Amino acid sequence: MSIQEQQQLKEKAYNEAMRYMMNAKEQLKKAEKHNNIYKDAKYVRASCGIAYLGVLVALETYARLKDIIPGRNEKKDIEFYQRTITKIDKKLLDVLNAAYDILHKCGYYDGIRDARVISIGFEHAYTIINKIKPFV
Repeated sequence: MSIQEQQQLKEKAYNEAMRYMMNAKEQLKKAEKHNNIYKDAKYVRASCGIAYLGVLVALETYARLKDIIPGRNEKKDIEFYQRTITKIDKKLLDVLNAAYDILHKCGYYDGIRDARVISIGFEHAYTIINKIKPFV
């Protein structure tokens, strides 16, 4: 893949991932918070799910930029992304695991409403997404 093609891929994926994050933030606003606790778990769950999808867009693009493409029958689940990121950037693996735990497991599945925890999950999401940030 040429540098120009990589740049185009980054721009497209980065914009898509950031669109997910903007949508996730809009959902969080609907949840309203009081004393760092969101009032409505439904919107928190939706927000965390949307943010996690933005992370997946970034991870898939990051892997593709490193010429790691899943096999035909390989399922792209968290274990796939963990194996892939381990090959590329072991420090990023810790960020991925934290984002997965906070956004996907705690936020989306369990409906945790602690705004501080959700904020940390969003920070991890942005760290991952910024790995594909195009040159300006």
